[in-house]
Amino acid sequence: QKQFVESGGGLVQPGGSLRLSCVPSGFALDYYAVGWFHEAPGKERVQVACISVSGYTTNYAGNVKGRFTISRDHAKDTVYLQMNSLKPEDTGVYSCAADQACSTYIPMYENWGRGTQVTVSS
Repeated sequence: QKQFVESGGGLVQPGGSLRLSCVPSGFALDYYAVGWFHEAPGKERVQVACISVSGYTTNYAGNVKGRFTISRDHAKDTVYLQMNSLKPEDTGVYSCAADQACSTYIPMYENWGRGTQVTVSS
């Protein structure tokens, strides 16, 4: 079964940082763009960041720009999401998924993982 495995979530105080990791299972990332998505409690899933196949192009949602950084390591076949200056509204499940190229049309993404829980609270 092709899916991602996310890790790195946890409980952090406002203003803190976390680094999430996204590793493919059953396939290689070489030819995929990868997006990170946030599902807050009671809300729909939204894309927060995406990185192109090459890694040279990144896109961010407006509310995380300047705070979150997406990156990829082709040698480790891993995509990361560095999350800084975390806010309570960043709380939720973060998951990653693949597409042929970065887009904001979420149904196009595939190989979804179960996600990792991030809780920002004092």
